[in-house]
Amino acid sequence: MKAAYIQNGKVLIGEMPEPVPGAGQALVRTHSCGMCASEQHFLHAGKNVIDLSRQHGGPYAGLDFSRPFVPGHEYVGEVVDYGPGSKRTVKVGRRVTSVPVMRNAGGHAVIGFSHECPGGWGELMLLDENVLMEIPADLPDDMAAMTEPLAVGLEHARRGKPTKEDVALVVGCGAIGLGVIAGLKLMGMGPIIAADFHPSRRDTAIAMGANIAVDPRALSPYAPIPDLGNRRANLVYECVGMPGLLPQIIDAIAFDGRIVMGGYCMQAEQFYVFAAQNKRLTVHFAAGEEQQDMELALRSIADGKIDVRPWLSPRIGLGGVAAALDQMSGPLAPIRNVVDPRQA
Repeated sequence: MKAAYIQNGKVLIGEMPEPVPGAGQALVRTHSCGMCASEQHFLHAGKNVIDLSRQHGGPYAGLDFSRPFVPGHEYVGEVVDYGPGSKRTVKVGRRVTSVPVMRNAGGHAVIGFSHECPGGWGELMLLDENVLMEIPADLPDDMAAMTEPLAVGLEHARRGKPTKEDVALVVGCGAIGLGVIAGLKLMGMGPIIAADFHPSRRDTAIAMGANIAVDPRALSPYAPIPDLGNRRANLVYECVGMPGLLPQIIDAIAFDGRIVMGGYCMQAEQFYVFAAQNKRLTVHFAAGEEQQDMELALRSIADGKIDVRPWLSPRIGLGGVAAALDQMSGPLAPIRNVVDPRQA
């Protein structure tokens, strides 16, 4: 099959072996797949993450950075077939997405970060039939592909256990931060402060439900906000994933605050425990989405409660993957590039 793959920290285009489904596995032909910042991070720090997984039993322990693997965990595809002995939970020909985890066939793999379970930057994937979610017939592929990144934001939002008394601050308005804002809005929470360097991201944050969007170079989002009656953020969602940000938040957040670490940082972080103790802070380390978040995300996109259309750029083919991945942190980068592996 044709695919964009990563090998030794480089993005390459070429032929990869077609995956063969086993019992409980669906063979799915990719229609579209989003590009996540975690894949960009993996280019630079993936070797370190693999080594840490091997030391501590993480999900990337089986990945060999010197061997090719096909990324892509924000996908929509069409069921082509099933492995022998499968329950065949969704009819062949129907479109599906899923939590990007394979638990069938005696293993546990992250779709797109596995040699056995290629992701959506290739023409074919293997998915766990037990977690397949059928896409409504009238929902376009690219919007449906935003189910997974939105679900991550929804998970992070509830991980902070927000209450009506909280002032929430979302740091970083990429797809995950915007998903957090949308999740808080769905729960009826507010006020919500969004912080991002890029004006277009701040505008999108307002459209997603933030009450105020600030450029942190012009106004500290941790300080008392005049437009909020000088209230301060006490619940901070870190959605950037850059080293050094956690100690900054610890220094700036109000006493007795709560921090949700949602950004996918693959480098070592240092902070003074004493500083956090002095403020009686609570830090939640959020991870990926759960099934309930995927179901809520798909339902919210399909019924129009959350509009993900502003996230989307025009589709790119496999030949555009390397450049798009390199530029995705730039000021003009779209919130989500969407790859169609059927295009060159």
